[in-house]
Amino acid sequence: MAGSTEIVPLETALLALADPVRQTLVRELAGAGDWERSCGSFDVPVTKATLSRHFAVLREAGLLEQRDAGPKRLNRLRRAEFDERFPGLLDLVLRQGI
Repeated sequence: MAGSTEIVPLETALLALADPVRQTLVRELAGAGDWERSCGSFDVPVTKATLSRHFAVLREAGLLEQRDAGPKRLNRLRRAEFDERFPGLLDLVLRQGI
């Protein structure tokens, strides 16, 4: 599987979580149910193309899974899988936004 956390290097995970926009995306996904948020539902100060790139970085780091549902692309935070590979890392990022 592309973005499988089993093969994601720590550096890739850290880079994915270092960006403030991606941190916002991850925090909002953490507070939502699986497949509840579409790509267009995030209010971040970037263009659609840039937002698309942010989602790609999160997918490549194993943090995000996406699926198409008609005209929308829905998102799921792969928290359990990511936590298994990098215990505590996601919790640090999520706490930072409090």
